[in-house]
Amino acid sequence: MSPKQKDEATTLTKKSMGAAYGSVPTHDEDHALDDDTTTPPIDEDRIRTVQRKMAFLTGMAAIGGFLFGYDTGVISGAMLPLAKDFALSPVQEEMIVSSTVFAAFLASLGGGSLNNSCGRRFAILVASGVFTVGAIIMGFAWNYNSMLLGRIIVGIGIGLASLTTPVYIAEVAQPSLRGKLVTVNQLLVTFGQFIAGMVDGALGEVDHGWRFMLGLAAIPSFIMWIGFEFFLPESPRWLVAAGKHDEAKVVLRGVRDSDEEADREMREIVNSCEAAKILENAFHHSEQSRLLGNDANTATNTDTEAGQQQEEMEIPPPSFSMRVKAMVRSAPTRRALVLGCGIMAIQQLSGINTVMYYAASIYEMAGFSQITSIWLSGFTALGQVLGLVFSIFMVERAGRRTLILYSLFFVCLSLFGMGISFYLARVSSAAVDMVANGECGSQSALVWDGLTSYCYDCVEIDSCGFCGNTCASGNDAGPFDDSLCPADSDWSFENCPNPFGILSVVFMIAYLLAFGVGMGGLPWTVNSEIFPLQHRSLAVSFTTGTNWFGNIIISATFLTISSPAVLTSYGAFWLYTAISVAGLVWLYFVLPETKGLKLEEIENLFRRPGDESDDSLDFLSAEQKELLVKMASEQAHGGH
Repeated sequence: MSPKQKDEATTLTKKSMGAAYGSVPTHDEDHALDDDTTTPPIDEDRIRTVQRKMAFLTGMAAIGGFLFGYDTGVISGAMLPLAKDFALSPVQEEMIVSSTVFAAFLASLGGGSLNNSCGRRFAILVASGVFTVGAIIMGFAWNYNSMLLGRIIVGIGIGLASLTTPVYIAEVAQPSLRGKLVTVNQLLVTFGQFIAGMVDGALGEVDHGWRFMLGLAAIPSFIMWIGFEFFLPESPRWLVAAGKHDEAKVVLRGVRDSDEEADREMREIVNSCEAAKILENAFHHSEQSRLLGNDANTATNTDTEAGQQQEEMEIPPPSFSMRVKAMVRSAPTRRALVLGCGIMAIQQLSGINTVMYYAASIYEMAGFSQITSIWLSGFTALGQVLGLVFSIFMVERAGRRTLILYSLFFVCLSLFGMGISFYLARVSSAAVDMVANGECGSQSALVWDGLTSYCYDCVEIDSCGFCGNTCASGNDAGPFDDSLCPADSDWSFENCPNPFGILSVVFMIAYLLAFGVGMGGLPWTVNSEIFPLQHRSLAVSFTTGTNWFGNIIISATFLTISSPAVLTSYGAFWLYTAISVAGLVWLYFVLPETKGLKLEEIENLFRRPGDESDDSLDFLSAEQKELLVKMASEQAHGGH
């Protein structure tokens, strides 16, 4: 970077610092502060009006988080009656769940472009409208294919909403409330899961109740559409980026306690946008110098003249592949990226969305009736809510590393305990002394002999049930041959009496509580802090993609790997245990503590002797870098 560019960049960052800390004005035209520093009178009525607006704005925007949580939770209870009505195979059940996740993943990838080009408000309107249409299709679905279509459409809405609503809240909320209001969005995700469980339980015994469970989601999504269409403004930050400064100022004055506060924040936004351009230019010219073999610090006079000629040329912005190469070429960033993607993979592969998507199915595997399983899946979702609340209060006291490691340790214990509870359910069920039909005598198996030795094994076979120590062909009503069952015996079909079923409930609650304490939200926090500014946006997109991809893998495979033909139910949970233990050991050695650290201190955590210097921001002072990381951190926290 030439001296001229460095001077321009330094001037702009100083302007940003002046605006951010309320010092001298940054532009003559930016409504310079008067010499009179007298504090303006407090307008109590305006403050109360703004507080009401903030509450309404947060409630409307956070419906996006609620919908994400509701859909995650409602499919757990709806799947049991839905599978029976449509005679779904396990693979079709997995498709109904995973198709939504995959659609949300794709929508989140394209949602960034929609947000940048059309605005946050427009993206939320599209998300709520799409979700409403998808929910209606699910409520009126007539077969597997129509249900799959509705799930895909809903997934698009979820992907857009989950990406956009936290950003909208962070950009419109008052700075002093920003952290709390973004956290409200996260809490509503878990609250949506709980409400979904209650709705599932209330409608679990209603004929075709799954239609109401899935279709009712259209109500809050339509309310969200109404709120944004008629009552809520566009994000002032996006308006500034789009060059609509007058509109942005009007919006800010409507949601701030005073015009002075609004004007001061307007200057901050304007200059933070300029600072973002600094980063773009710094990266751009650094890469051009690297590719052309130029070194601005040691250039000869000839090189300087060539560089000045180069500056006058119109150089296209760096391509995506150039950005990726620059990111992975930087050794500290590469180490941070491995950590960021790794912790996201561990978060998903430890099985959280198995528990959320298939909670009712898991309880049914444990021997509970369908309606009891549905109610249990709703109430146990409160475990994660409590864990998240605890995390919010403890994260700045205990630190990210401590909470994550303790959280993952107890996740490992809980997963192992769930596996134990299912194993005990099998070996404690009544023994099979006689097999009345050949097809009930064995089943395909990968990790066990497949022989029908217990009631648990018998009911896992299609069209087989258990009575009086006999495994025989039958259906829900009873055996096809009544003479096979003693008069005083009970017919068990699909599940067996399980004295250890309560263990499954205990370990499920323990798992959700432990997960919420650290692994639920803190991987997102860590990823918002560990990447250098010039690579942050791209790196966070990689880690977010890893999270969605892990979600897809889990949701698309659980019913298959938990079947007797593959790993069995207890084997599946022990697989998640093994992954979590490996992740715990790895994180113990590679996860640093970032609590209270500044930008350069965090970057230094990933540096090693002999690393090549990444000098694309070396022209900035430490104070200037700290200001820029503050701005970028607000955006990163808002995006998750």
